[in-house]
Amino acid sequence: MKADIRVALIGNPNTGKSSLFNILTGLNQKIGNFPGVTVDKKTGYTSLPDNRRAEIIDLPGTYSLYPKSKDESIVFSVLADKANPSRPDLLVVILDATNLKRNLLLYTQVADLKIPVIIALNMMDLADKAGMKIDIDLLAKRLGVPVIPICARKGSGIDKLKSAIAFANRIALQHDTIDAGALAPQLIARISEEIEVDNAYYALQLAHQHETVTFLTPEQSDRIESLEKEHSFQSQKVQAAETVARYNFINDVLYDAVHLPDTAHEESFSNKIDHILTHKVFGFVIFLGILLFIFQSIFAWSSYPMDLIESLFVLAEDSLRTLLPEGVVASLLIDGILAGLSGVLVFIPQIAILFIFISILEDTGYMARVTFMMDKLMRKVGLSGKSVVPLIGGFACAVPSIMGTRTIENWKDRMITIMVTPLVACSARLPVYTLLIALVVPDRNVWWIFNLQGLVLTGMYVFSLVSAFIVAFVFKFILKAKERGYFIMELPVYRMPRWKNVVFSMYDRSKTFVLEAGKVIIAVSIILWVLASYGPGDRFAAIEQKYNQPGYIQTTTPEELSRLIGSEKLENSYAGVLGHAIEPVIKPLGFDWKIGIALITSFAAREVFVGTMATIYSVDGDTDETESLKEKMDNARNTETGQPVFTVAVAFSLMIFYAFAMQCVSTVAIVYRETKAWKWPLIQLTYMTVLAYAASFITYNLLK
Repeated sequence: MKADIRVALIGNPNTGKSSLFNILTGLNQKIGNFPGVTVDKKTGYTSLPDNRRAEIIDLPGTYSLYPKSKDESIVFSVLADKANPSRPDLLVVILDATNLKRNLLLYTQVADLKIPVIIALNMMDLADKAGMKIDIDLLAKRLGVPVIPICARKGSGIDKLKSAIAFANRIALQHDTIDAGALAPQLIARISEEIEVDNAYYALQLAHQHETVTFLTPEQSDRIESLEKEHSFQSQKVQAAETVARYNFINDVLYDAVHLPDTAHEESFSNKIDHILTHKVFGFVIFLGILLFIFQSIFAWSSYPMDLIESLFVLAEDSLRTLLPEGVVASLLIDGILAGLSGVLVFIPQIAILFIFISILEDTGYMARVTFMMDKLMRKVGLSGKSVVPLIGGFACAVPSIMGTRTIENWKDRMITIMVTPLVACSARLPVYTLLIALVVPDRNVWWIFNLQGLVLTGMYVFSLVSAFIVAFVFKFILKAKERGYFIMELPVYRMPRWKNVVFSMYDRSKTFVLEAGKVIIAVSIILWVLASYGPGDRFAAIEQKYNQPGYIQTTTPEELSRLIGSEKLENSYAGVLGHAIEPVIKPLGFDWKIGIALITSFAAREVFVGTMATIYSVDGDTDETESLKEKMDNARNTETGQPVFTVAVAFSLMIFYAFAMQCVSTVAIVYRETKAWKWPLIQLTYMTVLAYAASFITYNLLK
């Protein structure tokens, strides 16, 4: 999709950059990677008033052009490298109107790189509410660039911003905000001459960052290094001098352009709330209460839509059995694909509710408080406060959460976070947990309004966090590193959630889950149906011959005979042979060969367990009677004992196994991509499998 102009959004974290990106691009956006690096690249398109199309690139949030993480390092690379395919024609710098002094530091840096700039002055509603008076015209005059007041959350000022983009001057600001050449004059002159740079600040940035930028050749980087030694260049000292010079410029710009109210020294509303929500005792109690409410809601609010979806699938299966003639195609479609999909799609309401709550916690600013509260606890187990963001994000999916560890500067903190994040109960485990809990845990209220099933689900999620902390504490002593980590985070003000954004986020994440899981499940269901419907040699023919004997035909009803044939064929199929092969290994955990098949297929993705069970019990069941998956599993009996297959001991043993096991090939791939070595995903796969087996064994033997 070709665009007429490429526009990049840049700003500090929590300035509303993502909100502006969403409102400009709507659903017309995609996520990829910046060329050559595993850093998320969000792009989208918007229409301009002059009938042109603009490509919008959402650059990672950063406080300055001096990077402290992989995400931040990409910003300078995109802006400075003229050959970078993501390099913008125009830069929109998003500033928080309530905190201009800090936000303008980044603006002065990008302006000195001589890239055409527009300023989007966001959060004007909060500035007005706080009684701040900002002279927009004077601010624009002193900065020398257009300044457009907006409120991205409410969508105000967006049309003016689009007009400014459409009719922006493509010529960059000609005067410098500071005299960068005076900070290291001889070195900058030499770099400018030998590397052929015509911008003093660009040359200074190369002196600071030549080891990390990718667009310099090794020879150029080595030459800059030798020039630094020759001129005794001290990077930190020069950065400090530059920062002082920039704040002197910013103070001059803001003088008389911004007027603060007389009450500016009073404590803000957000700080007053934080006294309670981030309290060293009550803060954790409130957080636990919020988690409990979320998981209670997942069970309570999802029951009706889940019953409806389940009924629709049962109706669809019944209709197809009536319409289609018996045969291979009908069996593949009904017992394979449809049964596999029904096992996962029925859980869409629960997954959607989980994503709604996560979006609300993020949008209100509370999630940032959770990371702040958890920092001290994180330090004790060998993690950083920044590790909380990936761990909490792990409730949704481990893959983007592991990618999010790039913001952790300390190597040891980052590696431990990567190693333990898959232990956090992700949304793929939710269908497994809710199915097994519904099978063995009574649906009744305890302790006033709390539902017993919701309490057990909450317990599984809390258990996953505790497990991650314990394993992190062990890795703290295994991994060695000399560097010290630190935690710096600006807490955003509390805001009402943007319901449109919450719904969009829920829809986008749920759609991604369904599409990604759906592709895997359809493929696995087809393969599994083939394995369950065919067997080696002439075993199936022998079974047909066995049950065609008069003794069976005369003494057994047609329905029972059909069930016996289906059950024995499944046991002698390729899937049955595979399941029986691993049964001796998993029998101490309380699992039979059918569950064993599900454990194997679940390595593709955990949620495939549910689809596998649906396919296995559909192939095994009575084709004249269609039941929901829960009913099929509830009615399943052990052929040796006649007792239910899914007892309390087996169900909890399975949940504990899934709590620890690394059953997600995507996570294995992303850990390899982030660590650049197979060593770490193999270590992760090994320790999680051993933990899963041991914990499951203990659970089963305690409960049986």
